[in-house]
Amino acid sequence: MRILVVGSGGREHAIVWKLAQSPLVEKLYCAPGNGGISTLAECVPIKAMDIEGMVRFAKDNQIDMVVVAPDDPLAAGMVDALEEAGIRAFGPRKNAAILEASKSFSKDLMKKYGIPTAKYEVFDNSEHAIEYLKHQEYPIVVKADGLALGKGVIIAQSFEQAQEAVNNIMQDKVFGDAGNKVVIEEFMVGPEVSVLAFTDGKSVIPMVSSQDHKRALDNDQGLNTGGMGTFSPSRIYTPEIAEYCMEHVYKPTVEAMNKEGRKFKGVLYFGLMLTKEGPKVLEYNARFGDPETQVVLPRLENDLVEIFNAVIDEKLDATDIQWNNGAAVCVIMASGGYPQQYKTGYEISGLEDAERDANVVVFHAGTKKENEKFLTAGGRVLGVTAMDSTLEAAIAKAYEGVDKIHFADRHYRKDIGRK
Repeated sequence: MRILVVGSGGREHAIVWKLAQSPLVEKLYCAPGNGGISTLAECVPIKAMDIEGMVRFAKDNQIDMVVVAPDDPLAAGMVDALEEAGIRAFGPRKNAAILEASKSFSKDLMKKYGIPTAKYEVFDNSEHAIEYLKHQEYPIVVKADGLALGKGVIIAQSFEQAQEAVNNIMQDKVFGDAGNKVVIEEFMVGPEVSVLAFTDGKSVIPMVSSQDHKRALDNDQGLNTGGMGTFSPSRIYTPEIAEYCMEHVYKPTVEAMNKEGRKFKGVLYFGLMLTKEGPKVLEYNARFGDPETQVVLPRLENDLVEIFNAVIDEKLDATDIQWNNGAAVCVIMASGGYPQQYKTGYEISGLEDAERDANVVVFHAGTKKENEKFLTAGGRVLGVTAMDSTLEAAIAKAYEGVDKIHFADRHYRKDIGRK
């Protein structure tokens, strides 16, 4: 098969890396890709949001399957456009991707179908939102309704902080049109767990659990980022919790989307909080999480192409998905200053040394390749993933890999996997 993967980050590198192991793959493309991806796939200079360009390329190059990995093109209807052109595509259609693209939609869906989540209100008027905030308990959570690169969630400790958040989102439009509405919800307490699941709209098969570290600095200090590292499995996601979530969250979500006429096919990401009252949904994503994918896919025993085909053909119930019993840890190496101001263009050394261990793989998130050298080209630069029989061993191995890689202003957390 000739397969095109859409996207350019660490998640896409992990997907390409796993697809490249399949005997079914004849040729891999990635658009636009990055430096690391270019060692496994032919990178094509088409922007991830260029739907027309992506359809044209898929037609011209006899692509058998397009894997749409990022949230923006899914929300914009890339899968719909590909299918209309007669091209097989992996990922939800636009009317199902709304589960991530609109937080107010997902919250209303959960309320309607009794799926456990935090109490909330939705506002499209900033004055009404601020008036509501005057009568609430703190801390409280303020969310931009639309897609905001994982950064549209503010935990406000006081009325003043919440008011500032509403004004930044709705008046100053710091997240653009994603801030036309805000969702204000109660602050939940408990550990977070991420569970990705394959679904063909009929069956839902959860992947192994993971936990990520969102804050930029050790001990969960500093600014929220797109993720500074992740590990799998979660230490707290027990078989009992998994069973509860299957009956009260995973199946009901897929069934609810069907009842709404929005069949969801692809990867459904459940961001969960394990509260005293039981697991509740923090958020949905309509695709593989980043950086969770970098620890989940290395534990997958199956051929990923076969799973993607089963999802597209709605034959997931006939697929026996197996995972290895070990652990995986991914440490993100970022540019100094991320997620705010940072510089790029620095040469990266030590990649080959880090990957001499067969159980270490370095996924590129923000790199470019020039004259056979890899240079930094983003805020999150690399994800150093290690696999071992236990979490402790995988943590140690990941940091051994990190120690071998150098670039100017490198920044990483020293406590990944320690939650």
